[in-house]
Amino acid sequence: MNSSSPFKFSTGVIAYPLFFVLTIWIVFWAEVRFGYNFSKYGVYPQTLKGLRGVFLSPFVHGDIQHIYHNTIPLFVLSTALFYFYRQIAWKVLFYGILLSGFLTWCIGRSSYHIGASGLIYVLVSFTFFKGIFAKHYRLIALSLLVVFLYGSMIWYTMPVDNSISWEGHLSGLITGLLFAFIFKKEIAKPKKYAWEEAHYNEDDDPFLKHFDENGNFIETLPEDEVEEESLKIRYIFKDKEDH
Repeated sequence: MNSSSPFKFSTGVIAYPLFFVLTIWIVFWAEVRFGYNFSKYGVYPQTLKGLRGVFLSPFVHGDIQHIYHNTIPLFVLSTALFYFYRQIAWKVLFYGILLSGFLTWCIGRSSYHIGASGLIYVLVSFTFFKGIFAKHYRLIALSLLVVFLYGSMIWYTMPVDNSISWEGHLSGLITGLLFAFIFKKEIAKPKKYAWEEAHYNEDDDPFLKHFDENGNFIETLPEDEVEEESLKIRYIFKDKEDH
């Protein structure tokens, strides 16, 4: 792949997501191994103490099933983020945790909201909407893949299960959509070939002069253009005896 390509694989594409996933598993292991309960470090809405969960809640999970369900989508989506959007990947992750956590603190029920699912919804939402807005065929393909894999997650942004923090999911969805609008710079642009330019061969190509701007064939050209073409094109015939 060309070094100037906006989509370039590097060690960080895998290493950073792997490090993040390992971190949440180490926190969970420490909680189980030493008998701690880190749930109190989650987001507790509308309380000053609960604000610490804005920073810490993505690293805290309730049980093995909870962390397992978050691990695979978190790794897959963050890997896609670092590959396709490496210039802004850290901003999306860092500010995504902060803003989605703060929105959860604002609208959530009086309970501890824990887990990385809010961040996962940030990544799903951002990846989908940014691909559509960028109008780049690779990013659109990524958006469609995200819909195929995680489209059903939209239902969990509504209060369908009291044991699930739908407020955190909704906050992540909103945050990702906002970021798709905000982060406009340093996004890959589709390559534009010379023949796609508006004025490509507009004046020089004698063949294209026989068609109007809508692609309709022009039977006769203006006399001045016919004379101009006759000066440009010459057909020379030589008899075999001349050789």
